[in-house]
Amino acid sequence: MEETRGTEAALPSAGSPREVFRVFLLLGLTSFGGPVAHLGYFHETFVRRRRWLDEQAYADLVALCQFLPGPASSQAGMAIGLKRAGFAGMLAAWTAFTLPSALLMVAFAYGAGWIGASAGHGWIAGLKAAAVAIVAQAVLTMARQLAWGRARATIAALGMIMALSMPTALGQVLVIVLGGLLGLISLSVSGRNGASDLITSQTARTGQTAALASLCLFFILLLGLPLVAAMTDNGLVHMFDSFYRAGSLVFGGGHVVLPLLQSEMVGTGLVDRQSFLAGYGAVQAVPGPLFSFAAYLGAIAREWPSGLFGAAVALIAIFLPSALLIIGVLPFWIRLRNMPRAGSALAGINAAVVGLLAAAFYNPVFLEGIPSAPAMAVAVAAFIGLLAWRIPPWAVVILAGLAGFLVL
Repeated sequence: MEETRGTEAALPSAGSPREVFRVFLLLGLTSFGGPVAHLGYFHETFVRRRRWLDEQAYADLVALCQFLPGPASSQAGMAIGLKRAGFAGMLAAWTAFTLPSALLMVAFAYGAGWIGASAGHGWIAGLKAAAVAIVAQAVLTMARQLAWGRARATIAALGMIMALSMPTALGQVLVIVLGGLLGLISLSVSGRNGASDLITSQTARTGQTAALASLCLFFILLLGLPLVAAMTDNGLVHMFDSFYRAGSLVFGGGHVVLPLLQSEMVGTGLVDRQSFLAGYGAVQAVPGPLFSFAAYLGAIAREWPSGLFGAAVALIAIFLPSALLIIGVLPFWIRLRNMPRAGSALAGINAAVVGLLAAAFYNPVFLEGIPSAPAMAVAVAAFIGLLAWRIPPWAVVILAGLAGFLVL
C-alpha cells in the first residue's frame, strides 16, 4: 500500500471572461497536433505556467473527459473556463479556442485552400514535430506527479499497453475502469476537497440545479431532434439533428467522428465525397479542435442552411452536447471524488490516464510527427526549448513551423 503525497496549496480560481478569452484565443491560434497535443498545451498553460489548476485537478478533468462523448480537449477547455470565470468563462473558452480553426475551415470552403499549398508540407511537418515535444513534456510531467511509486507506475504501464492493444474508444474506457479498480486494491489515498475543485465555490453551490437541467436538455435534444426531423422537411432541423447526434454519440475525439459525419453528409447527398475528403485533409493542418470540420461541412452543404449560417449551425450543434455534459456531470464528479474511498480509485485512474497519454504519444503523435531524422532533430530542439529554456509553447510552435519550412 502507498501513502499519498501532501496536498498542494490552494490555487487562484477567480478570473474574468475577457482573461479566459485572451488566453484561449492564443491557444486556438497555436495549438496544432490534435486532441492529445491540445491536452499537452493545456497542461503547460494552465497547470505549469498560470496555475489555474493543480496536477491532480487537471488529471481528474482529463479522466472525466475520457468518459464523456465528444472532443476531450474542447471539453477540458470548457471546464477550465467554467472553473476560472463561471458560465461566461466557459463560453469564452470554447469560442476563443474554436473560432480560429472554424474561420480557417470556412475560408477553405470558400476556395481559399490554395493559400500556402506550395509550402504547406514542410511547415505542417514542423508543427507536427512541435506537437511531439509538447506532448512528451506533458507526459513526463504528469508521470512524475501522478505515476510515482511502484503501484502507480505499474498501473500507468498497464494502461499504456492496454491502450496500444485496444486503440478504440471502448479500450480507453476500459483502461480508466481498470485503473480505478487497481487503485482501490493497491493504493491508500484519502478523498480530496476544495483546494483542487474544478469549478469555483459559487458555481458548485448553484451547480446541481444547472447540472440536472443540462442533462435533461441533453437527452431531450438527443431523443427529440430525430423525431422532429422525421416529421418535417426543415433543413435547419435536419442539419442541427445530424451534427448534434455526431457530437453526442462519438467517443474518442475528432478522428472517430469521421464515419458518422460521412454517413450524415455524404450519404444523404448534402456533400460530395471529394469535397468531404478535401476538407478532412485541410482540418489536419489548422490549429484548434478537429470538430471545426463541422464548420466546413455546414458551409459547403448543397441545401439550406449553408454558407456562413450553415457553418455556424453545424459548429454549435456538434459542440453543444459537450457543453451540456460538462455542466451536467462536473458537480457530481466533484462529490464523487471527495468520498473517502474515491481518492484511491481516482489515484489509480490518474495513473491510468498517464498510460493513455503515453500510448497516444506513441501513436499517433510520435509515429506521424517523426517520419525522418530531420523531423526528430526539430522535435528534440523544441523539447529542449520547452524544458530547459522555458520558451512558451506558442513560440516553440512558430519556430518549429519555420524550421520545418526550411529543412523538412
